[in-house]
Amino acid sequence: MSTKVELIIPGNMWKVMVKVGDKVKKGDTLSMMEVMKMEVPHESPVDGEIIVVNVKNDEEGLDAGMVAVEIE
Repeated sequence: MSTKVELIIPGNMWKVMVKVGDKVKKGDTLSMMEVMKMEVPHESPVDGEIIVVNVKNDEEGLDAGMVAVEIE
């Protein structure tokens, strides 16, 4: 069963740091958003492998609750 990592706040995606197939550990930074000139990291809640990435660098107008990454 996969773990879905949702965006915690609306804003713009600054940098995606993972791609499908990457192995991650709990606490690894998956992506960094820019929200009101502040950087907001999204971290992995589990150890696993990235199976889906739904966001890309410089993507604008993302909503909170959107599934950004799935980990298996």
